[in-house]
Formats: sequence, C-alpha cells, structure tokens
Amino acid sequence: MEKTELTPRRVFEQFAAINKIPRPSKHEEKMIAYLKGFGERYGLATKVDATGNVLISKPATPGYEDRKTTVLQSHMDMVCDKLVDHEIDFMNDPIETYIEGDWLKANGTTLGADDGIGVAIELALLASDDIPHGPLECLFTVDEETGLTGAFGLEAGFMSGDMLINLDSEDEGQIFVSCAGGITTQAHFNFDREDPPAGQFFLKISLKGLYGGHSGDDINKKRANAIKLIARFLYTINEKYGLHLAYWNSGKMHNAIPRDGVAVFCVDADKKEEVKAAWNIFASDVEEEFHVTDTEIVFAMESAEAEKVMPQSISTNIIRALQALDNGILAMCQDEEIAWLVETSSNVASVQTADNSLTVVASQRSNVMSNLRNMANTVKAQFQLAGAVVEQGDGYPAWKMNPNSQLTQIVVDTYKELFKKAPVVLGIHAGLECGLFSERYPNMDMVSFGPTLRGVHTPDERLLIPTVQMVWDHLTAILKSIPKK
Repeated sequence: MEKTELTPRRVFEQFAAINKIPRPSKHEEKMIAYLKGFGERYGLATKVDATGNVLISKPATPGYEDRKTTVLQSHMDMVCDKLVDHEIDFMNDPIETYIEGDWLKANGTTLGADDGIGVAIELALLASDDIPHGPLECLFTVDEETGLTGAFGLEAGFMSGDMLINLDSEDEGQIFVSCAGGITTQAHFNFDREDPPAGQFFLKISLKGLYGGHSGDDINKKRANAIKLIARFLYTINEKYGLHLAYWNSGKMHNAIPRDGVAVFCVDADKKEEVKAAWNIFASDVEEEFHVTDTEIVFAMESAEAEKVMPQSISTNIIRALQALDNGILAMCQDEEIAWLVETSSNVASVQTADNSLTVVASQRSNVMSNLRNMANTVKAQFQLAGAVVEQGDGYPAWKMNPNSQLTQIVVDTYKELFKKAPVVLGIHAGLECGLFSERYPNMDMVSFGPTLRGVHTPDERLLIPTVQMVWDHLTAILKSIPKK
C-alpha cells in the first residue's frame, strides 16, 4: 500500500513542528513562546494577554483591504493520554506520529490534532504569501481542555474581528453553529484510614482496553465507562458480602469517558472464592453487553497486599454514590429538526484516591441552560446524600445559533461550489469556546468546522489526512469571499 501523501504540505509541516513542543493543558509556556517567536519571525503584530492567549494579526493582501476582519481560532493545549505500558514524559518529549492508510496516528499516545491541526492551519496561513484574504487575526487560546481557562480569561477588546471561524470541530463537511454548555462537579470523600478487620483477604480488580472517547461527541455511542463498570461490581459485592475499599483510581480528564481503572478492596477471607467467581460472571456479562462498542476489554483480578483501608461506612457511601450516579444521555433535543442531537448528559470522568480522601469528577452538559443547572444539581444532590463535600464551578455557556448568520451562508455556499454537495449545518453536544466568545463579543458572527478526527482524548486519536486538504481549500475559499466592511 502506498503511503498517503501529507497535503497540504505547508499545514503538515507546521503540525510536525508543534508536535515537538510539549503543550499539556495548563502547561503551555513553551507553546506560547513558540507562537510569539513565530509572529515576530514573520514580522506580524503579536500580543499575549494575562491568561496566556496569543493573537497574531496579519494585514490584508492587496485588493482585500476593505474586507471585514476575520478571526481564526484554535486552542494550543492538548489532552495527554497514553497506553498503560507506553513510556513518555508529556512535559518534555515530542509526539511521535506515523501514517496508517489514510490516517495520521501517534505512537502510543494522543495525537494532539485536537486542536493542533487547527493551530497548524492558522500558522500555515500566517506564513503564506499566496493566499488572498482580508485582515486576519489568528487567536490561540490556552487550557481549553481542562476548563476553558483561555476563553474565560480573554480580555475585552483583545480581538477586533467581525467574524470568527473556530477550527476545533472533528467532522469534515459538518458546519457547527451552536454548542452545549457545561458544568464540572467534584465530590470529595474525606476519611481517616484504619486497619482492616481480622481475617480479611485483599483483591485488586482492573479494567483496561475500553474504547473511551470524548464525553460530549461520543456520549451517544453507548460506550462502556470504566468507573461505572467497577461501581457495578463493587456494589453487588458490597451488598452481598460487605467490603472495605483501600483505593480506587480510574480516568484522568474531566471531558473523557474513562477507558481503564483499578480498585483494591478486602472481603472476609472465606468469601474470596465467591467473589472471584462473581468477577468471572460479571466479566462475561459485560463482554456481552458491550460486544459492539467495546470489543477489547481486559478484565483482571489478583490478590493484593494488605494495607490500611477506608471505614466501611465511607466505602459503602462511595460505592452507592457511583452506582447511583447519572451517566450518559439524560435527554435528546425536542426540536424536530435536531431531534438526533443529545440535549443533556452527564459523564462520571475520574475517581482518584489520596491518603485520606477520594475525589470523583463528573461533567454535565446541555444545550438548554436551565436543564444544565438541573442536571448539575441532580448530580450534586446524589453526592451530598452520600456525605461528600461537593464543589461546582460556574460552568460555561451554550452557544446559541444565529439564524441570520452571514458567515454561515458564506461557508455553505463556498462548500457547495467547491465540492458540489451541501455541508451539514448543525449543533454539537460538546463544548466550544464560541459560547464564551459570544458572551464577550455578542455581535461577532461565528462558525466552527475542521478536518475529521476519531478517538480524540484517547491514544487511538487519529486524523483523516485527505480531509485536511478539503478544509484548507474550503477555508481559503471562504477568506476570498468575506464581504466588505
């Protein structure tokens, strides 16, 4: 099989360059410095706000000076996840990529195309001297993945554009004009560890190989959630035999469906064989239940070293809370034309145990803000009933569709002219920074699109190479069609 050519070359050269630069969420210092140096190298006005967002401005090409100013926007951070047995230091090591068929992938890690490919497209435009366009502002935001910090902290007046194109969508041919809002809920269970009762046997259970995915884009794909699976098993065993938890760790990112997890607990020694038998039955049941979406789940149970445990009442409260916790789709959109779109959902994203505490993170999303608050309160109440200390942020707003969007019409018309077919105009259940931009810049006309990505937020993240050329051709055609001021 011939290797797929990486075109447009100018975009993939930029992507290769930034994949050498560590850029985990909340640690984008090296990327900020790179972007500043890039702007200065090309003699372009470059500024950085107090939050770390970078704006590089490029004057119009001759003949396009009277066009409206267009903002192109991507986030510079990436989700850093890896296979369990893969060694990498995300703070220092580059992302290693390879081609498989029409897909660009990474070796054992996330690829960083979310949203590195958007960044690369912007940099390719800034470096070009043969693409006609009006005045351009290229905005690169920080920390989109773990809290939208960059969009929240964007200074008033930092941008001056009239239209904004967000390059953070993941299905070529789909034009997004609205997105869900979201709230993150953290529940803290605090305790003093104690010696296990006499006659206990310690067991360690683990899951890996789940498909996982983005908790917005993929919540409707019926994929298994490692935390919910472990909770199901522990709940059954606790109700039948009683147990003490020692620790439970699963999931990393608030916006990812957890793909693996491990828990250590103890039961009466004379019950260990019954628990082992129950695990085997459980594994068989889960394999059958998720035989379509998760075909490579690896179940493991082994004996573990004795250690101090959580009090049984705390163990029970944690297990019951995570058994009861709402997870998945809660409501679909009611409007007939978008009845296929998820309206409201919740995802239990991570469980992490420290010496004297266990913290659960869950994220709620909705395109309807009143339902978002209701869903977040429902999750909060479930944790409160279990005795947890609960924290919730203010969340981020939904981005409402503008039915009179001039930019949307331009995007649709240019797509039809280029590809002889109509794109799909729709909303997305994931969060986009456009929601926050719309609060600060209420008159800004916005759309979002991008090349096709799959497996985002997982080591299976991959970029469909031919769609990058399509997005590049589409974007450059749009820039030629931006109207006069």
